[in-house]
This record gives sequence, C-alpha cells and structure tokens, in this order.
Amino acid sequence: MKKFTDPAKLQKWCRGVKAKGRKIALVPTMGYLHDGHLSLIREAKRQGADEIVVSVFVNPVQFGPNEDYEKYPRDEKADWKKCREAGATAVFFPTPANMYLERHSVYVTEEDLSKGLCGARRPGHFRGVCTVVAKLFNITHADVAVFGQKDYQQAQIIKRMARDLNFDIKIVVAPIVREPSGLARSSRNTYLSDEEREAAVAISKAIYAVKEGDGAAQAKRKIAAALEKAGLNVDYVECVDAETLEDAKKAVKGTCVLVAAFCGKTRLIDNRLI
Repeated sequence: MKKFTDPAKLQKWCRGVKAKGRKIALVPTMGYLHDGHLSLIREAKRQGADEIVVSVFVNPVQFGPNEDYEKYPRDEKADWKKCREAGATAVFFPTPANMYLERHSVYVTEEDLSKGLCGARRPGHFRGVCTVVAKLFNITHADVAVFGQKDYQQAQIIKRMARDLNFDIKIVVAPIVREPSGLARSSRNTYLSDEEREAAVAISKAIYAVKEGDGAAQAKRKIAAALEKAGLNVDYVECVDAETLEDAKKAVKGTCVLVAAFCGKTRLIDNRLI
C-alpha cells in the first residue's frame, strides 16, 4: 500500500495508473476510521476498482469557527493499518498547507440542495465539502467515488456537483453502517459517554418507528418527542424528497427522514430512506 502526502505526487501516480487503463476508486474520509468507512472501501472493491485511494484529511474549510476542528479525533497510525486490512492500495494524508496554498481564494459552492438541513445550521460547511471533494476528484482522476448514506445531504450535493460540473466520475452512496444498538457509526461517537451513547440510540429507533404513509408533520412530531424524552436536544427533524431535498407531505417511497440532534455536546445525524 502506498502513502502520499503531496497532492502533486499522488496526482502523478494516478495519471500513471490511468495511462495503463486501470480503474481508480476514491474513498474520501476525515480519518479516525470505523466500520462505516471500511464498508466504503469494500464497496470500492465491488465497483471493480484496480486501485483504491483513501484520503484521510480533516478539512478545516468545512468547520465553522465554533465547531470541533481542533478536537476532531485523529489517529493516522490506526487509519493506515485499517486501510491496509480493508484492501486499500493507496492512502493520502495531506496537510492543510498543501491542500490550501497561501492566499487560496477559489471555492466550489452548491446553491440549492445546501440551503436547508445541515446547510442552514452550518453556514459555509458545504462550500468546504464541495471544494475539498472537487480537489480530490482532480488530484486522483478517480473513475468512481464512494460516500456514505449517513451524510445524506452531503452525498446528494456531491452528486449534483459532479453532474453540474461535468466530472467524469461515478458517485456511489453506500448504506449506513450501524452499531449493534442501531446507533449510526460515526467518528464523533467517541465523544459520547456510556450514558449518552445509550440515549443516542433513540435517534435510530425514532426514525424506524415511522410507518410508510405517515403524514410528514405527524412523523416529525413523533420523532422530536421521542428524542426529547430521551434527553436529546433536537436540531432538526425533516421529511424530504430524496432527490430534491424539498419538504415532503408524507413519508412514502422516495422520501427521506433526516434527524440532527445534540446528545450532550455532540451533534449526531442520521436518516432513513423510506
């Protein structure tokens, strides 16, 4: 397995891979890898990739001034080992300084799907996401990129960006990987105490209690009540069209129920496609 820290060196290697007619898959991550990330690497293998590039980069541009950039969990040594065991062939560990050059002034902005949900609560977040992902697409020349469904809004925005900017890349969205309790796996779960982790299970239980055909308003009220009963602070509960992210009237096939809630000081997100 190869290790890169310099974007130019990775780009040169990827050009050589493509020149040989080999297929590249990209798995973008912020590191502190767990089973959810490893499922993305396995999905990249199922997509028939000859080379699987995992990027491990805590992207400062997608964090707000009062968010957890500095304390976001990091473990490069463990990430390297997990990537190797999962079947990655290259890992990219860039630094902010070599991803964002001095006087960096160009960003990528999506202006429709990013308006609501996490985009409304985290101004500038998706500008940072789109910018770094666009850079990774250009650096790796990937044929396919694999993202997780847990970050549902992000995945839809990336698909839109790839479409609108004519990136010649297939976007694959892999299913959410959950802990045995039902809690969606997340690097931020490491912030949770045992009591908070138990309380956080209320999120998945609530969204899976929604029945197909339920009115959206009724479903949202029930979810919010369940989360509050468990001691969580609700950020949002929404039922939207799975593609446009516009408000839906009912929880029917083709809609997505999304939740963001604080468990203690930790903000967790989850969703369910009906």
